[in-house]
Amino acid sequence: MAVAVTLGVKAQTALEEIKANKFLAASNYLDYDNNPATKPLTPSPQGYEPYLMNHYGRHGARWLISEQSFTKPIATMEKARTQAKLTALGEDVLRKVEEVYATSYKRLGDLSTVGERQHHGIGKRMAEHFPEIFKAPGVPIDARSTVVIRCILSMVAECEELAAANPTARFHNDASESLQYYLNQPSTPLLKDVRKKTRQMRRELTKEWEQRISPDRLMAQLFNDRQYAADSIDGRELMSQLFEVLTNVQSHEAGLGLLNIFTDEELYAWWRIRNMGWYLDYAAAPQGGSVQPFSQKNLLKDIIQVADTTQHTAAVLRFGHEVIVMPLACLLEMGNCGLVTENLETLDEQWRNYDIFPMGCNIQLVFYRPTEGRQGDILVKALLNEREVTMPVSTTQYPYYRWEDLRQYYTEKLARYEAQEQAFKESE
Repeated sequence: MAVAVTLGVKAQTALEEIKANKFLAASNYLDYDNNPATKPLTPSPQGYEPYLMNHYGRHGARWLISEQSFTKPIATMEKARTQAKLTALGEDVLRKVEEVYATSYKRLGDLSTVGERQHHGIGKRMAEHFPEIFKAPGVPIDARSTVVIRCILSMVAECEELAAANPTARFHNDASESLQYYLNQPSTPLLKDVRKKTRQMRRELTKEWEQRISPDRLMAQLFNDRQYAADSIDGRELMSQLFEVLTNVQSHEAGLGLLNIFTDEELYAWWRIRNMGWYLDYAAAPQGGSVQPFSQKNLLKDIIQVADTTQHTAAVLRFGHEVIVMPLACLLEMGNCGLVTENLETLDEQWRNYDIFPMGCNIQLVFYRPTEGRQGDILVKALLNEREVTMPVSTTQYPYYRWEDLRQYYTEKLARYEAQEQAFKESE
């Protein structure tokens, strides 16, 4: 069983953190810049210099993917408007949802200007934090993306910033189906079987946990006829639909705005359901045998291969999705991402999805070599969303770890899983 270690000292509960920063309730819709890293990075170890950036990053903020995310709540509230059943607040909410829906015309799933801004910021800070890599004369920067447009444009935005920092850098950009086997790995038979079980469990628990949330307060704020709301509105369903739209409004240069229609406790309750769901589907949840993170085994193998074969100063940047970053962070056991717990009721005391996968989330593995003679251990520092995190082997100089130790740990971990995968295949 994995041992949980924290991303940092958690002085606050999740509810307290959401009270202090309502944007966190958005889970994977969180704007990267609404929860920025503020702690300075640890300087390079004496006698060492960074020479390799081994990276995977999610696309930036985007429009919602499904048109029904807008049309369902709009239909419900428009019907009420035609019967003069909306309060002034209800009118404001409907107007805002309609406005965002209008901007999404032929834009569903596209990168937004917020997403572009996020990646410009990340690229700029990369160059500032690691000038030995990104400002080295003629440094090769190999940037690869999944074939989804928002990921390609995120790659472009980040590379534009790196090019501005170093006009001599040599870029190779690629986006191809041939790269999908590790940038967006297809599911294996074992993982398909596990996902089927965890999704069924998630659906059942979601229904159970949603019943604990009363929609009555919000419905009374939106509708001026209590009997109409009780008879004609599925309050809990509408509340969930509005939660999705309004938590994602931060992807469109908007502030808290109508997110304030929810109380802090309601935001926390809806977030908590999503936190549980993401844990079951993509983290090391024992309910699925703790194998879910191995959906990124090919990506981890690529990271290892790049580390093994790169001798010169270089950067390898990969761009994709949150369903890659989250399980990869769990597979790498970054901070407390690899948590294994049976108790989903207390999950958020230790594991919080907004720490892992906001819009623009990224994993940076920075490799260091000795400056003199280049003889000695290769060291690695791991950053999750530009925050230094612990890794699953011992070290005497945190946040730096011997690559040899990490490589052995991950290689053995992959071998154990692949034996399990082979046994499953033979049992079918």
